[in-house]
Amino acid sequence: MMTMETAQQLDKKDALKQYAEEFYKKPGQIYLDGNSLGLLSKRAETSVIGLLNSWKEHGIDGWTAGEQPWYYFSENLGELCAPLVGAKKQEVVLTGSTTTNLHQLLATFFKPTVTKNKILADELNFPSDLYAIQSQLALHNLSKEHMKLVASQDGQTLTTEDIISAMTEDVAVAVLPAVLYRSGQVLDLQAITKAAHEKNILVGFDLCHSIGSIPHQLHDIGADFAFWCNYKHLNGGPGSVAGLFVHEKHFGTAPGLAGWFGSDKTKQFDLDITLTQARDAGAYQIGTPHVLSLAPIAGSLELFNEVGIEAIRAKSLHLTQFMMDCITQEIPNTFTFGNPQDATRGGHLFLVHEEAARVCKALKTAGVVPDFRAPNGIRLAPVALYNSFTEVWQAVQILKTIMTEKMYETYENKRDVIA
Repeated sequence: MMTMETAQQLDKKDALKQYAEEFYKKPGQIYLDGNSLGLLSKRAETSVIGLLNSWKEHGIDGWTAGEQPWYYFSENLGELCAPLVGAKKQEVVLTGSTTTNLHQLLATFFKPTVTKNKILADELNFPSDLYAIQSQLALHNLSKEHMKLVASQDGQTLTTEDIISAMTEDVAVAVLPAVLYRSGQVLDLQAITKAAHEKNILVGFDLCHSIGSIPHQLHDIGADFAFWCNYKHLNGGPGSVAGLFVHEKHFGTAPGLAGWFGSDKTKQFDLDITLTQARDAGAYQIGTPHVLSLAPIAGSLELFNEVGIEAIRAKSLHLTQFMMDCITQEIPNTFTFGNPQDATRGGHLFLVHEEAARVCKALKTAGVVPDFRAPNGIRLAPVALYNSFTEVWQAVQILKTIMTEKMYETYENKRDVIA
């Protein structure tokens, strides 16, 4: 049986509990929205202040002077990020945004022919990916019909078998999430990659909801490319610079969207009219690094590399299992779990309820920060680095009160722009 004492005992045994002190948490609030925007860490704050000081001290010489020269910042942070995605250091660079990086990668790797001219995605994917795919198709004078979507059997998850079955001979590139943004399902990237390559299909993965919450092995499984944001589980700050991975087997492939900062660093200031591209993932940068927006990620990655992604994943699975057990015990037959209930779930839960929008508003008023997803989903993410088992127990008790007393009925049945 789950009790407050159970939660407190789990917290005492928690090897990561001290890291909660690294983050700024609002007193009296239980923050369970780290899968949408992670909290600020003290190390991220320190790295921002350090970057500002380098600008203050060095001016333009900050590009090549100081502890963290800006000229190499994106590549250096890519090296720090590489262990989180299972990549070689030269295969990762932090640059752009999630969607601009997807545009870059599709512009580079989608080369349609008469017989192989479709991009495979899935109907549960985050819409921005699908917008980018349709945009890239249009640039090749192809229609929306050339975007092939894997269907979901239950509206929440995908099966590996259905994904592989959709890999027909006319598919050139597949773009799939590592973790589904609504249900939190973890896809089998290794099996998907193997099947794609057997059918001569390039495959790339959206890691937005997986990086910082689950381990990856992108290099070893042979994934062709990947892209992600750094402001969710990785706590890089709102609108922080994103990241991309390109497997070393593709080094030398010309970037579809060329730009100055994709140059070989030793040639960049030659200012030749012909690009001499970098010989690694740095080639896929387009513009000048957003240095101030990169700064928080430096501190965050330091923290992740200290803790280790395996330890984070272990606690995350324990936290989410504890939350499911508490919900099942305390509020039985109230919510449907839209997330997988085994180890194929990512770092958040997905509760389905027809009053989800109003329940989220009631939770926020009571000091619990959830994440609403239309039309009927509540995402709850107990984050390994800063949430405790006690917080999970308390959040479920608050949710129980809201549901048993129908407190959500006092709120307008209309979703906010950002829930």
